Amino acid sequence: MSDDAYLLTGPRVGLRHLQDEDMAEFTERARESAEFHHPWVALPARPEDFTAYRQRFDEPDREGFVLCERGTGGIAGGAAVNNIVRGAFQSGALGYGAFVHAAGRGLMAEGLRLLLRHAFGELGLHRIEANVQPGNEPSLRLVRRLGFRREGLSPDFLFINGAWRDHERWAITTEMTRN
Repeated sequence: MSDDAYLLTGPRVGLRHLQDEDMAEFTERARESAEFHHPWVALPARPEDFTAYRQRFDEPDREGFVLCERGTGGIAGGAAVNNIVRGAFQSGALGYGAFVHAAGRGLMAEGLRLLLRHAFGELGLHRIEANVQPGNEPSLRLVRRLGFRREGLSPDFLFINGAWRDHERWAITTEMTRN
């Protein structure tokens, strides 16, 4: 895939919007990664689920992305900025998941740095929040590595895989990324 297909690129990762044409690869990777993600998140693994998921990003308060390996163009993971609130708040909620074949290789950290650059630049946001289940150590390490700060715990915060789950609230602002 050509670099001009991406919104932003890093040494190994390109960030682009999720597209309808991603359905086959995305759902295959989601099926391969279902056990890896359980119980933290359930990514769309069937075509009908993908279609509904992709269509959510047609709304003005959501942006959906894929993080691709630049060498192959293959999808390494997905990410979204949800619940975008404008006005005085200029904030959104980050959701993300690496596919199992790409896990542990630093691709998500690189890709999410690109996404934050896009969110604080092109999207004009000031704050991004990430909500992580307390037992999800890889995700907690990732948000720490990206410079997020822990702001608290929200009991019974999100309904995931059949249960209300506690989440730690982590956030980063544009000022925190200026080093």
